[in-house]
Amino acid sequence: MKAKIKFLTTGGTIDKVYFDAKSEFQVGPPQVTELLQHANVTFAFEVESILRKDSLDLTDADRALICERVLADPAELIVITHGTDTMILTARALKGIEGKTIVLTGSMQPARLRVTDAAFNLGTAVSAVQTLPPGVYLAMNGQIFNPETSRKNVGEHRFEEIA
Repeated sequence: MKAKIKFLTTGGTIDKVYFDAKSEFQVGPPQVTELLQHANVTFAFEVESILRKDSLDLTDADRALICERVLADPAELIVITHGTDTMILTARALKGIEGKTIVLTGSMQPARLRVTDAAFNLGTAVSAVQTLPPGVYLAMNGQIFNPETSRKNVGEHRFEEIA
């Protein structure tokens, strides 16, 4: 039997909802459970919401909290949903945690939109966390990235390896 996957949510675009009265997007409740239910998954999982912030608003104290939660959790397989703008900073802060496979993912468009990369990225992260050795990874655009050698290409709306 496969180990249970722990999902830690921190906010970001994947969880954004449109508030018509304000004509803007704001971070709403985590979308992971709904996405997994729609995919009809049969593996054991647990979802814990740590933060509900846009990643541009995350502080070093928030990253320390994320690290503390990862360290304190007995799960060895952890997927963190996160805003894409500072996902790499958080992944780098998690480097050095041993004995756990940690995969960060997010989306360029909110999960609640009809056209979104959220489900695809989450599925990539789920596959990655179950097959990769312990370490910290990013799962975006159907690829797995090393946070030390990748970046977000804002103009192209994707992540990429850097030379």
